[in-house]
Amino acid sequence: MMRIFLFLATNVAIMAAISIIFNMLGLGSVLDAQGVDLNLNALLMMSAVIGMTGSVISLAMSKWSAKQAMGVQVISSAQNQTERWLLDTVARQAQLAGIGMPEVGIFQAPEANAFATGMNKNSALVAVSTGLLQSMNADEVEAVIGHEITHVANGDMVTMALMQGVVNTFVYFFATIIGHVVDRVILQNERGQGMGYYITQMVAQIVLGFLASMLVMWFSRYREFKADAGGAKLAGRDKMINALRALQRGQDAQDLPGHLAAFGINGGGMSRLFMSHPPLQERIAALQNQH
Repeated sequence: MMRIFLFLATNVAIMAAISIIFNMLGLGSVLDAQGVDLNLNALLMMSAVIGMTGSVISLAMSKWSAKQAMGVQVISSAQNQTERWLLDTVARQAQLAGIGMPEVGIFQAPEANAFATGMNKNSALVAVSTGLLQSMNADEVEAVIGHEITHVANGDMVTMALMQGVVNTFVYFFATIIGHVVDRVILQNERGQGMGYYITQMVAQIVLGFLASMLVMWFSRYREFKADAGGAKLAGRDKMINALRALQRGQDAQDLPGHLAAFGINGGGMSRLFMSHPPLQERIAALQNQH
């Protein structure tokens, strides 16, 4: 809860600072002179509500939606040696990381992958694929679990959701301004919001959202290096390096759906700017260079 409070407080401070900067620069006066009647402070607050609401709801539903989307079978009581080992490994690493015992689950997928999710680091979900269990040895799986436990311990799910909310806020804010400018200044519409506003605002949201996703994916890649380092600390550096090499040997993993993509052990993207995970070779090199 403290992480959420501090992040929200920081975002409120950022919005207040931006509001002051807008007033100092006279942006509102410039828009007024062009016939664009907008209350920037009110728009900023409305954008924050719109931008943050979806992210917070997504975060609150993350465990439930992950179970449904991936068909995760939660291990309530171990039915075999593998499940017992998984529960014991997660419990031991969770204790070392200082978090509550997560739910542990398995999902059917031929690719080697795993993810962690949840709104609270003391009530998270860690799930591994059947492909991971079949293609990796126990040491490598242990390292992968350490990677996911580190995501939970670092509060990455909360941080990523709130960051996405902030990005959504400013995408909506600037898209709305662009829509009004095109509608009032270029199309010379003086009778309220016309079709030009709605079309332009929609297109601007798509374009700005596309550009903003590069920032979110950059942060996601940064987090992966931290999670690898955490996995190395919990399971051992050699085990973490070998796990990443095992991912290299296997077939490319399919991207996990939606918000889960950023929390898998493996992932890709259309190009480097839109990759949720750094290239495996870079992750291995980062671990090898640790002292």
